[in-house]
Amino acid sequence: MKPIWIVDDDQSIRFVLERALQREGIPTRSFTHANEVLAGLGAASPEELPQVLISDIRMPGDSGLQLLARIKERRPQLPVIIMTAYSDLDSAVSAFQGGAFEYLAKPFDVNQAIELVKRAMQESQAEAVVQAAAGDVPEILGHAPVMQEVFRAIGRLSQSHVTVLITGESGAGKELVAHALHKHSPRARGQFVAINTAAIPKDLLESELFGHERGSFTGAQAMRRGRFEQAEGGTLFLDEIGDMPFELQTRLLRVLSDGQYYRVGGQQAIKSDVRVIAATHQDLEARVKAGQFREDLFHRLNVIRLRLPSLRERLEDLPLLVTHFLGQSAQQLGVEPKRISAAALQKMQQFNYPGNVRQLENICHWLTVMAPAQVIDVKDLPPEFSSPVVGQSPQAVGRNSDPEVDAQARAEAAPVVRAPTEDSWAWGAQQDAIQRLRRGDPEVWTDMTAAFESQLIMAALAFTGGKRVEAASKLGIGRNTITRKIQEFGLDDT
Repeated sequence: MKPIWIVDDDQSIRFVLERALQREGIPTRSFTHANEVLAGLGAASPEELPQVLISDIRMPGDSGLQLLARIKERRPQLPVIIMTAYSDLDSAVSAFQGGAFEYLAKPFDVNQAIELVKRAMQESQAEAVVQAAAGDVPEILGHAPVMQEVFRAIGRLSQSHVTVLITGESGAGKELVAHALHKHSPRARGQFVAINTAAIPKDLLESELFGHERGSFTGAQAMRRGRFEQAEGGTLFLDEIGDMPFELQTRLLRVLSDGQYYRVGGQQAIKSDVRVIAATHQDLEARVKAGQFREDLFHRLNVIRLRLPSLRERLEDLPLLVTHFLGQSAQQLGVEPKRISAAALQKMQQFNYPGNVRQLENICHWLTVMAPAQVIDVKDLPPEFSSPVVGQSPQAVGRNSDPEVDAQARAEAAPVVRAPTEDSWAWGAQQDAIQRLRRGDPEVWTDMTAAFESQLIMAALAFTGGKRVEAASKLGIGRNTITRKIQEFGLDDT
């Protein structure tokens, strides 16, 4: 365990804090003035560095506020507790403005001081987890045998320039696989450029892919480089290739065959040194038979096919994915990662996940915002885990059932209000509202508005370390408003 550093020129204060912390099994290191602390930071090994610093505000030499400023320059994530006499409480404002975690008014109650230090330790440990996660985020997570096959395929293709076609359901993580193929290829130093061919209007897609010359069409006021040109020397990822307009398929085939292309309105051929990775959730063979996809382009793309399994085929990876996404959401919101109970995790493993990993990620983000406690229980899960109306449980849609029947069942079960199942954290809240409206709940507006506001305030307080004025400022509301809301929602006791 890393130590707590205490800096105070008063030996009795140091003695009291040292003994109290040591009784809790927390190691300490003491200093008498700011310069000793700064010298200690420069000489300490990573294991010897503090996880929390407690500093008096009035000391010989640099004051506690000056030390705080220098600490924040060198170690901005280190929680600093400023000790101040009651007559110095005006300085507490300056301490908070300088980034102090909290202040400790003298004379202080020893037990309260220890509780404050423990809170600061939790903040420090959470920040260490976030930094570690940010520095070593895995590309793709999975221990399931089907995922190990995917990893082996990526490894086999690591030194290849060959075209790859990734197939799999929407939300399964096809772009992550494309990123991994690029990162581990000889083209890793080049650009990875992605484009969703289904998301761009037909009239603009040709220009997006190949660029255009100035004056080539109305509105083309300057020459524009296309995605092929941007990806030169690297990788171009064509997502949802099955939805590419038929006439553009001919141009793409020509690039793959001849290794060159023309900008829209251009006369000069541009040589292409780009690896193409394509992805689709559709059955391209069926589209070829239906005359909706060129057979020669299909064979050009289908040099190596890599199938990505759906989440329901790898439910043994769910605990790993849930932990990862909860940590990721907590990092984004600046709060401590939530944990999930065994019962809630078991309930989540019984779900079908028509939206795959992307849907699970959205659920974890919803839980980070909406679950009231630090440990997520079954009752905290979104409504679709107890209702077959949205998402379809395994009882309604089996693992080996007909995909067309599944799609029809989901369409028939969908509510009149369109649920943003894959594009917004608001999806879970919307489904909760729909269920309440169906029950005729007269308090739906009041309850859900209050729930949202309370979670927003709790997130802001967690982000600011409990500082109400700063939390109000971050939320764009007044100090009186946040105080009233805290009392109204009973957040004083949380």
